[in-house]
Amino acid sequence: MDSEQSTGKGAVLLIAALSSFLTPFMGSALNVALPAIGREFQMSAVALTWVPMAYVLASAIFLVPLGRLADIHGRKRVFHTGIVMYTCASVCLAVAPSAPVLLIFRAVQGVGSAMIFCTGTAILLSVLPASERGRALGVNVAAVYFGLSAGPVLGGFLTQHFRWRSIFVFTCVLGAVTFVLALCKLKGEWAAARRERFDLPGAALYSLSLLALAAAFSWLPAADGFVALAAGIFGLAVFALFERAATGPLLDMNLFWHNTVFAFSNLAALINYGATFAVGFLLSLYLQHIKGLGPQDAGLVLLSQPVVMAVLSPLAGRLSDRVQPRLVASTGMGIITVGLVLLAFVTDVTPLWYIVACLVLLGLGFAFFSSPNTNAAMSSVERPAYGVASAILATMRLLGHVFSMGVVTLILSLFFGRAKMTPAIYPQFLASLRTAFPVFAALCLVGVFASLARGNLARSGAAQAAQG
Repeated sequence: MDSEQSTGKGAVLLIAALSSFLTPFMGSALNVALPAIGREFQMSAVALTWVPMAYVLASAIFLVPLGRLADIHGRKRVFHTGIVMYTCASVCLAVAPSAPVLLIFRAVQGVGSAMIFCTGTAILLSVLPASERGRALGVNVAAVYFGLSAGPVLGGFLTQHFRWRSIFVFTCVLGAVTFVLALCKLKGEWAAARRERFDLPGAALYSLSLLALAAAFSWLPAADGFVALAAGIFGLAVFALFERAATGPLLDMNLFWHNTVFAFSNLAALINYGATFAVGFLLSLYLQHIKGLGPQDAGLVLLSQPVVMAVLSPLAGRLSDRVQPRLVASTGMGIITVGLVLLAFVTDVTPLWYIVACLVLLGLGFAFFSSPNTNAAMSSVERPAYGVASAILATMRLLGHVFSMGVVTLILSLFFGRAKMTPAIYPQFLASLRTAFPVFAALCLVGVFASLARGNLARSGAAQAAQG
């Protein structure tokens, strides 16, 4: 069935935007609630890193395999399943009796989010002409940032007045609404690789390699960490060689080897998210422990970044339809670098306006990086590859998240081990911040050059005329 004819573009954009709001809302709301979760379950700062890590690790492991399954069996089917799994996991998280149970269902929630990530953008792009992709991606990214904006404020309010579990209750309701709309409005099916074979050995090798890399971050600098790191890197290298020779591969390596724009767009995304994801985690602890703010007030401070992102993302998306996306995205990453450098100077007496100014800079940089980078990556591939390409791009984002939290876990472990966040270790925590932010700034600076190296995106005649 031709779903492009049976499903309206407006309906798909609305559903994609709602699902794009759902998962970032949860992440940013939960960041504000982390100190409260740590107090209830007696978790150390290092243990708390696994609340976001369990989620992003599960998402990263399953994104590419699920993207391939969606191309074979139908993107709408996988999308529906993901919404249901995400919502059911939220119910279980709302009543989690212990930290281990919380982490288990955060991982289940991560698998559900992988199903949403690998299909939502692909379905959206499947019904849009090339000339409208930048604008639609800008709207979709804006929905992500509205989720990020609502998360700190609403999450802080719910945590302060109704305890942190109410965040998951709210997410259950939102997930149910999204599922009903998708069930009613999405007609037909999208399966660009129907009847092709699923590469089970490749999926297993890929997943185990990512698991080894994540374990390495947790175990470093112990010897086991270096062994796991070597195993993960070796496994991914073997996976890349295996996929080049496979019939019906899980991941078409030609997307990297013969497409410079796609390869460097993904590298830029990996570096960008690797340099920035842990900022919200660190600043949430800083604002509530060092500055003594409550969850609601901390959320209002953190709000300054995603609001700027939400307002400017549609503009950046439209701009990338007219100006080469690599120029817009590279400028954005440069601005992020400046914001991270400024955060490296925080102390216990740093005024709140300084933190807000740094977050505004980060928000400005993110707005001008994210949607142009996505536009460049997705516009550089053919329509049958949208599912896998979307999953790869989302995987780069989540691998960046895993790397970012891994770096923070390592730095926190080096400065104060498994100690709980008490006033006695506040000086060590501040020292860890002044180490983490320069590391992330240096990484982001490298990302500017990776973004510039992608080259120009080939334009259609209409787009070239618009540029001229």
